[in-house]
Amino acid sequence: MVSPDTRQDARTDDIAAFAEASRGGARLIGVDLGTKTIGLALSDVQRRIASPLETIRRVKFTPDAGRLRDLCLKHAVGGLVFGLPLNMDGSEGPRVQSTRAFVRNLKPILDLPVLFHDERLSTAVVTRALIEADASRAKRAQLVDKLAAAYILQGALDMMQAREPDAGDRFPVFS
Repeated sequence: MVSPDTRQDARTDDIAAFAEASRGGARLIGVDLGTKTIGLALSDVQRRIASPLETIRRVKFTPDAGRLRDLCLKHAVGGLVFGLPLNMDGSEGPRVQSTRAFVRNLKPILDLPVLFHDERLSTAVVTRALIEADASRAKRAQLVDKLAAAYILQGALDMMQAREPDAGDRFPVFS
């Protein structure tokens, strides 16, 4: 039986391998893959901050993948962080299988390193924040997917930063 600590180490090692495989100094794109839309977020070149980018209305795989490829080329992206929609108990269901299949089909079109990052409750957290900000239902529908992608990407960026030995020196204090 695998202990929870071992699972955490394996996930951390995946992030370390991804950080090494993706081109240094290149931006990352976070992807919240839904059945009707694809939310996208973009990191800065230092990989510290995730910002919402856009929401793609899903049509078919080829045009969806083509739009993602175009954005990766435009922003000189070095890797992709896909939200992995695990069940609340951590098991993998049909949505995880669909996400993995999308990534497999995307590989010949866009050969970039991919990291799967746990996305449980990302949409709920973002929706709650939008409600607290008094955003209308229409505004929430317009923003939630790309904000969820930013939430997913920021989680991965934070884990990558935590693994860096000099992470404490990245924000010098000037007096």
